[in-house]
Amino acid sequence: MFNSFGNILRLTSFGESHGKGIGGVIDGFPAGIYIDTDFVQRELDRRRPGQSRITTARKEGDKVEFLSGIFEGKSTGCPIGFIVWNENQHSDDYDNLKEVYRPSHADYTYKVKYGIRDHRGGGRSSARETISRVVAGALAKIALKQLGIQITAYTSQVGPVRLEENYTAYNLDLIESNPVRCPDLEKAKEMEDLIFKIKGEGDTIGGVVTCVVKRCPIGLGQPVFGKLHAALSAAMLSINAAKAFEYGDGFKGLKQKGSEQNDVFYNNNGRIETRTNHSGGIQGGISNGQDIYFRVAFKPVATVLMEQHTVNISGIDTTLKARGRHDPCVLPRAVPIVEAMTALTLLDYYLIDKTTQL
Repeated sequence: MFNSFGNILRLTSFGESHGKGIGGVIDGFPAGIYIDTDFVQRELDRRRPGQSRITTARKEGDKVEFLSGIFEGKSTGCPIGFIVWNENQHSDDYDNLKEVYRPSHADYTYKVKYGIRDHRGGGRSSARETISRVVAGALAKIALKQLGIQITAYTSQVGPVRLEENYTAYNLDLIESNPVRCPDLEKAKEMEDLIFKIKGEGDTIGGVVTCVVKRCPIGLGQPVFGKLHAALSAAMLSINAAKAFEYGDGFKGLKQKGSEQNDVFYNNNGRIETRTNHSGGIQGGISNGQDIYFRVAFKPVATVLMEQHTVNISGIDTTLKARGRHDPCVLPRAVPIVEAMTALTLLDYYLIDKTTQL
């Protein structure tokens, strides 16, 4: 039940970091949509490890294999099954972790809850599970493109290095021109150098991913417990290492008075719009046709390549030093995951909206 995401459009994912593969089943996907498998693979390539000097050195092809639900290049309306086979596991790197609990990982909670845990890379709690989200999100992007909806995410902060301006101040076409996926090339270099420095110290660092949705239809979102921003928040906070979510002006807006924060309506050649967009494109939990924008904060990766104090499975004090290949910062690879979860949420809510209208 809780390995599934969505209402009408529903993704059920399966697989572990060091198992045979990661896959999923997508139910409720509309029929007759042309499936550009090359686009899906490109989205996976954006998420895969080994992309640059600031990501994990793990080498995985991450090639998606579709098993069902597509015929003659189009979706059939039947469940779409897919799998990505794991190819480059180094499970021996985790042997020293079998008897200990890693700080800030799911080791202890999984062991207490289930009575068993997969110590090899975290098993089901590994971020490698997000492969299934990126595949499903790529398909959702293809469907949303027919509606004119565009989703773009980028790295807006790494540690203390941050973009100071609103997304409208940057050329978002530059995001994929650097390994950090930041639209400000000067700041991108600062971020990359900081991540590389932190990596050399055996440590990790966090930051923020900003996401922008353009041309979203008016009316997506369901009162009272199906508000669009609440659904987006739940989707983002389900991503590994995500710690916080804010949309629109968020906490920044607390410094303003209501008269300053309100988005005033006006008639723009027969279309009612707002002169400002402090609300982030969502009012009353429902999209209002303006750009939707939000930010997701990601913590520093919990696996650090330095000695730390902990306890073993018997509760005895000990120390551990992680081995293996780990990201010093999740931000660059989190960007396509944020986009994928946004696409899944928006397509699901679009389909919900269609079922509530005659």
